[in-house]
Amino acid sequence: MQITVNGEKRVFPGSVMRIDQLLEALDLAGQAVAVELNEAVVPKKQHAETALSDGDVLELVTLVGGG
Repeated sequence: MQITVNGEKRVFPGSVMRIDQLLEALDLAGQAVAVELNEAVVPKKQHAETALSDGDVLELVTLVGGG
């Protein structure tokens, strides 16, 4: 499956993947991440039930603290 993540085309094994699985594959599981799928924000509570399809475009934004 090919998915564009933050402007970079990436290939992931398999044909079915959910947002929570993608975040785990990218070592982002458990972090504060805002997810936009095909220009629509996906709330965190829907990550485990939102399937991804070949050709989807995601934007992932992580929060960074500092001062």
